[in-house]
Amino acid sequence: MSLSGQPIRVLIADDHPLMRDGLRFMLQPESGIEVVAEAADGAECLTKFREHRPDVALIDLQMPKVDGLRVIGTLCSEYADARFVVLTSFAGDARVSRALNLGASSYLLKTARRDDIIRALYDVARGRRYLGSDVAQDVATHRGTELLSAREVSVLRLIAAGKKNRVIGEELNVSEQTVKTRIKNILAKLQADDRTHAVSIAVSRGFIDQ
Repeated sequence: MSLSGQPIRVLIADDHPLMRDGLRFMLQPESGIEVVAEAADGAECLTKFREHRPDVALIDLQMPKVDGLRVIGTLCSEYADARFVVLTSFAGDARVSRALNLGASSYLLKTARRDDIIRALYDVARGRRYLGSDVAQDVATHRGTELLSAREVSVLRLIAAGKKNRVIGEELNVSEQTVKTRIKNILAKLQADDRTHAVSIAVSRGFIDQ
């Protein structure tokens, strides 16, 4: 099951030492997979990826210094053959879509089974896409729904921070009426009852981080 007769070279990037240790020990028995490097934060992941050029990087999204999404976007812009399997605690169709659009080929939750993680590494090394079953179901549930625009997400972040409409307008350099219009659109798109409900939905779907 190796790649072109050689083991698939994997980089593990996660800020939790126990998680890195667990993944390394989990992958060691696989003769078709070789862990060639590990990174404890996003900045180290960038350095180790450029140094070792792994076939696949197994990467968390929430990491210090540089988050996983920025790592994926940066490296995919540098290397056409960069391949990533996201392994994270954070679900949400919007977050999944963002990771895939930036260049990730697989998205798994940390509750995934060992077999799913290993299959994802093999599939992605061969240029295929692989989503965990729970992730795929979440994406399918929201397929066809209208996504929030970048401006609407900016408004939501400020609402989540407890800012009033007037302050949001000042920070975004738009009128208070424009803010009200964007909030109306946000509520409609998320099918939310009010601002608090909209923030809750946006966090669960991954439009904004908690």
